[in-house]
Amino acid sequence: MSDADILKLAFVGCGAIARYHLNGIKEHAPEIKVTAAIDTAREKAELITAETGAKIYTSLEEGLAEGDFDAVDLMLPHDLHESAAIQTLEAGKHLVLEKPIAPTLEACDRIFAAAKKAGTKFMVAENTQYWPEIVKAQEMIQKGIIGEVITARAAYEMEFNDYWFKDKKPWRYDKTRTGGGIVVDGGAHWIRPLRMWMGEIDEVIGVLDYPLEEMEGESMAKAVFRFQSGKIASFEAMLAKTIMGPSTWFRITGTKGEIHIEGGLVGSIILYDADNREGKKIMEAQGYPQSFGPELKDFARAVLEGKPLEAGPEQAYGELRTAIALYRSAESGHWEKVWD
Repeated sequence: MSDADILKLAFVGCGAIARYHLNGIKEHAPEIKVTAAIDTAREKAELITAETGAKIYTSLEEGLAEGDFDAVDLMLPHDLHESAAIQTLEAGKHLVLEKPIAPTLEACDRIFAAAKKAGTKFMVAENTQYWPEIVKAQEMIQKGIIGEVITARAAYEMEFNDYWFKDKKPWRYDKTRTGGGIVVDGGAHWIRPLRMWMGEIDEVIGVLDYPLEEMEGESMAKAVFRFQSGKIASFEAMLAKTIMGPSTWFRITGTKGEIHIEGGLVGSIILYDADNREGKKIMEAQGYPQSFGPELKDFARAVLEGKPLEAGPEQAYGELRTAIALYRSAESGHWEKVWD
């Protein structure tokens, strides 16, 4: 490849999610070269450098001033998104920003204003848009394989492990840093598919609970979403220190059958219909981790070739607005509008 065919990318934040991003680039996006690893914890940046040869910087300011890169992959705690994103955009860099956009809608608006002013490519990284099983389910729905969708269920339920909580003071325990708890964080990956399959969410009613005592934000949520079409779906999220049996993470019910996506990071997609009452595996399981490579490839194509993104950054407002509406509903005990 010539230099014109390569996107030089800086990793900003080299924690747990950076591993998924790097694996995705290696497997799916050879046009991306990671040339800078930026983290205040130098040892985290060194792990990226060991595999990529990227130059290490311990601050974004230093990286923007001295680094050789065209774009930034920003993977910081939620409360740092606004300042780092605006700084990146004002430096004229393309930006892929991990979800949520920011903890508040006001901060999101400021980021979008900066992106518009910069005129560079801006993507919000909601990787479930590219999750192979989610994409396949959408194709099946569009082809009418299960008829008209009646309802759906999304259930993000996981046993607690310390993968995301390795630091002495995990930022995900701090509600002021995350903007909430499990709904605004991992739960967003279960809200996006419902919106892909059923359209825009109009209003929400739900409750919260806190089984994971260390976490200030909610570690359990149960809710019903009503879509602009009038149809409804259920949403559940739970992170708890217990033993859980097998689960179905997604269930889509139509007039001719159902689609199930099994639980676990690598779960199969199963079709149940008149010809397959015992269930038919639709494709070999690829799993959630296989969403990051296509996501970053999409970003690279947008920058290098000018192709439109599969989902524009404004789409990510929906997950955040849905989470905020759910939080309001838990306080009010009533249905709360998502877009008002």
